Amino acid sequence: MDGFAILCLLLPMLIKNCSGDDLTYISGYFSKTPQKLSKYSWYGNVRLYHFIVPEDTVLARWLLTVTKGSGSNCGTHNITIHLRSGAPPVINPIQTEFPNNTAFLPAQNLSLLIDSGQNITLFNVSNPAPGDWFVAAHLPKDDGKIEQKGFSSSCSYFFQPQMFVRRVVDMPILESKSQLHQTVSSPDNPAVLKLFVPEYTSELTVHISRCVTEGADMSAECPLMLTLGSATLEHSSVKTVNCTGRVTCAIPLHTPPWETWVRVTVESTYVNLTTAFTILANLTVGCKPKSVGLTGDFFTRASVNGSSMLGGNSSVPTGDAGTLGNISLSLDTLDNACVHTQPVFKEELDVVSVRFAVINGANVTVSSMAPTLLLLNLNSFTDSGGTLNLDLKLNQTNLTNGNASVFACLTARTPVLALNRTQTCATGLSQGYDLTLNLTLPQAILRIPFPEAAMWYLTLQTVCPANTSDLCNVTATVTTSVYLSACIDDCGTYGECRLLRSYSYLYAACVCKAGWRGWSCTDNGTAQTYARQMAAALLLTLSNLLFIPPIVVAVYRCYIVEASVYLFTMFFSTFYHACDQPGITVLCIMDYDTLQYCDFLGSVSSIWVTILCMSRVKETFKYMLFMLGTLIIAMSMQLDRRGLWNMLGPILCAVLALVAAWVYRGVKRRQCYPTTWKRWVFYLIPGLATAIVGLCVYVFTETDDNYYYTHSIWHIMVASSVVFLLPPRDRHQEPWGWSQKLCGYQICKNEKEELYTVT
Repeated sequence: MDGFAILCLLLPMLIKNCSGDDLTYISGYFSKTPQKLSKYSWYGNVRLYHFIVPEDTVLARWLLTVTKGSGSNCGTHNITIHLRSGAPPVINPIQTEFPNNTAFLPAQNLSLLIDSGQNITLFNVSNPAPGDWFVAAHLPKDDGKIEQKGFSSSCSYFFQPQMFVRRVVDMPILESKSQLHQTVSSPDNPAVLKLFVPEYTSELTVHISRCVTEGADMSAECPLMLTLGSATLEHSSVKTVNCTGRVTCAIPLHTPPWETWVRVTVESTYVNLTTAFTILANLTVGCKPKSVGLTGDFFTRASVNGSSMLGGNSSVPTGDAGTLGNISLSLDTLDNACVHTQPVFKEELDVVSVRFAVINGANVTVSSMAPTLLLLNLNSFTDSGGTLNLDLKLNQTNLTNGNASVFACLTARTPVLALNRTQTCATGLSQGYDLTLNLTLPQAILRIPFPEAAMWYLTLQTVCPANTSDLCNVTATVTTSVYLSACIDDCGTYGECRLLRSYSYLYAACVCKAGWRGWSCTDNGTAQTYARQMAAALLLTLSNLLFIPPIVVAVYRCYIVEASVYLFTMFFSTFYHACDQPGITVLCIMDYDTLQYCDFLGSVSSIWVTILCMSRVKETFKYMLFMLGTLIIAMSMQLDRRGLWNMLGPILCAVLALVAAWVYRGVKRRQCYPTTWKRWVFYLIPGLATAIVGLCVYVFTETDDNYYYTHSIWHIMVASSVVFLLPPRDRHQEPWGWSQKLCGYQICKNEKEELYTVT
């Protein structure tokens, strides 16, 4: 009988599973809809996908598919894909500067080169962390070319991620101080267990002993690899030890993650050889806060107008920090406890906007004898889509030793409960963020974009000077401000914070203006100067004054309705571009969306009425078409403001009516219409050429850099073409036509009355 069988017989009480092959694996499949990729200029161009990895998943495989669509400018492109666990990836594809005091963990990046119809890539993660996973994809940097909707000639790329998971439905549970016997037969069949770590656990140790390999000598080496933790694509998310050549093998894990399951994986380096072993876990609870009892301390000492909160139905008003209305609170004092936990309440202000406040006030007393702990609950689904802001300010007058410092450590899932001058702000499976306050630097600020959705812990402790004994007792007062905002500093002067959505997941990002770039629009490497912004504003607004000549010509030729449309277009185009300016040269006389809608409506309506006026149809029919066409244009603008057919449809319909009217006149008169060659050479051909040149500039040449003068050229060319294309006035009408328009109706009325006069 070999050693493996002997162990299974001698340890019947400890045997839960004598073979790693007895685990039951099931598969799962999750897919997202393909989306068109965009070139990157800000985070809104990123296609973000949210996946949920089930509990007890031992393998996750992402199938990443990029498909090349149709287009006349298809070439070879690199598709960049980012993966992150717990929160959306923080990316910087165009290498911009992040704002000061910003910290983040980089995401896993993949680059797919696509030069054919389709590219399929597999990405595997063994023992992935359960919960939220995010996949983001985008094309290379945006070249700034403004492509009009419907006229785009660039190639389109579509991205679709799919996730396959393999999870265990009967994963063994490893309990503290309880031995468990397991076996592994090959690297493809590891032993997978899980261990629950309760709150305030200071250390976790996993031991492997009695390692015996089937068919090998009892003294042979132990061919096992022991791993703690689940993969989050971070270097410190797992801890591994090689047990080869060891009689006993152990992994000590200081400050493991609290209130969660920790994965334990044991793999064999031998193929087709079964190895039996005994595994044991020890959990050590080093420090717990002082108990306040079930109803003691807080509830018995809080009163509303002298009556107990538990005994009455009085509502609790919200007051200033330190008190809740008339409720007086007696909370944690600096006693002999090993940790001082400050109660914190979470107040949801808005979407992706949360404030954390210490109940007994923002001023927190920090001691050198024991750390002060603040719990920040960011477990909500949408909390990871904003920015976690931490502001600490030292009250210098309350520092009992001027040479001391206050250390702060912000960590996720588990806190660091002992801070000193040499210890780093790191826990067993993750890296935290450390801050230092002293008389030289009394304030510290930290910004974390897209924080992980988890319980966060802020540890504060006063550290004595280096030349002081370890038994010193120094206290300090620190003003704390912790809140979750949508964007960092609301994106500053040259940015706008926008709320984005990917399916049901909400997150926020900054879109920058005037050449500013970066995560919060603080990178001024390509920023526009004030003179450049002023020049752009003046060109785009004053170029609309070129509509004054068409208005004058229209009034002179008695086209009053057409002149009113041109006046409407000039007014709203001027103030729309004044409001649309980036930076600080902005003037908005009304809501931006209203100005944009009126500008688009006036532009298309001007083209509509000009072409119909050229058709020279009867006035009754012409005004009916004016009104009907304008109403249809207004409807289509509401449906899709930038749609191709908003402009192309009215142009085609008006040109069709123009051609039909001109052909009818030409056939009836048996000569070309218009009849004179001067009308063609000096008016129609120049007007048509001017309109075509302006349209080509508008559609094919506009970029972000030259927009202010190319779009101004479009204004000038369109206004100039109207002067050439408007038909001449009727021969029986006087120039300006005011006397006939004002008095003609009265004359006709008098003549009609005279017909019925009895003499």
